[in-house]
Amino acid sequence: MKRTQAARLPGVARHAHNPAVSPSGTRPMIQPLERPATYEDLCKIPDRFVAQIIHGQLIVQPRPAPKHALASSSLGEEVVGPFHKGRGGPGGWWILDEPELHLGFDILVPDLVGWRRERLPALPDTAYFETPPDWVCEVLSPSTAKMDRVDKLGIYASHGVAHAWLVDPDARTLEAFQLENGQWLRVAALKDDDAVSVVPFDAISFKLGALWA
Repeated sequence: MKRTQAARLPGVARHAHNPAVSPSGTRPMIQPLERPATYEDLCKIPDRFVAQIIHGQLIVQPRPAPKHALASSSLGEEVVGPFHKGRGGPGGWWILDEPELHLGFDILVPDLVGWRRERLPALPDTAYFETPPDWVCEVLSPSTAKMDRVDKLGIYASHGVAHAWLVDPDARTLEAFQLENGQWLRVAALKDDDAVSVVPFDAISFKLGALWA
């Protein structure tokens, strides 16, 4: 694992961003409401979109592009076997893709999420999770990177999520952050085909290039 000089990010986001809707419909769109958005508002959004509530705003975006989906599913393949299934690794985790997280008044849909089973012994019967995860991964796109880095990382920090990874398929990079005293500390920055052995999944090693191929 390559370690970089520690870089801290703010633990609490201040304002949600308001990205404009592009003509192609690839940017997130904020649904105009005269009041804070509710779960009932979110449930009205068709399933072909990803809907989230961030700082009271209902944000709707299209499903991920192929390059984004490939990176997310490929990373899932690397960690599910050793940590979710216990094959070639210690097990002890739930690893899920795109679960709906209800964190206070915010509703977020990360690309990948992990819970230690000692904290979440069984999956809930609801269609969403209220227990903050131990690890989240956001796969960045040009239209969502600012929201993922500032707003969503801030919300995760405020709810005590211990680990966050940011994967950028265009730049072919992975950044890993660990929460310390309410602030994000960057513990690794990897690129291209570097070997990945990063907390909380440092019990294994895999090639970052697997996410791009």
